[in-house]
Amino acid sequence: MRRQPRQARSRARVEAILGAADRILSREGYEALTMRRIAEEAGVPVGSIYQFLPDKGAVVDALGRRYLEAFGTAVDELVERALAGELTDLVGTMVDVYAELFRSQPGGMALWAGRHLSPELARADEASNALVADGLRRIVEHLTGGSGDERARRATRMAVWAANAVLHEVFKSDGEPDLETVDELKRMLHRYWEDLRVRLTAGEG
Repeated sequence: MRRQPRQARSRARVEAILGAADRILSREGYEALTMRRIAEEAGVPVGSIYQFLPDKGAVVDALGRRYLEAFGTAVDELVERALAGELTDLVGTMVDVYAELFRSQPGGMALWAGRHLSPELARADEASNALVADGLRRIVEHLTGGSGDERARRATRMAVWAANAVLHEVFKSDGEPDLETVDELKRMLHRYWEDLRVRLTAGEG
């Protein structure tokens, strides 16, 4: 960003700008995302956008960071629930939370499904997957009594990659998401988790 918003009014304006950009991306696509169009959607003077975000690329990268923060917050909450013994269905809860993040960020889906992924956004996508995988690893190690096991790291990365790929397919279209496919994803990961839990608890490779 050109400068960080300090006052509450400035922060609210930046949120309005980013919210407008997200809506445009989800409804009209990347090509429709112009500074003038964002200003119209947000109901702000176009000059006020340039105070904080110098160009379209900066708007997109700011959105990517916002998506990443949402993933980080969701993962932290999942870890807290697991450590408190409140996570009775690890796979189902993880998939539901992950799916809700996809559903609630249609602009992000429009970016990641398109051909306009900047290097910054590509890194943000990798970072979001790493955040989810690390949180899931902490939960798995807590539930199996392991610590720092490479098998747990590998397995949780694979689970996140699989969930990420399936949910991208489920939520990339404009129509209603195919929730039966989400249920199939849960069944697949449930089987994997049961096998992994046995192997990690028994100390098998």
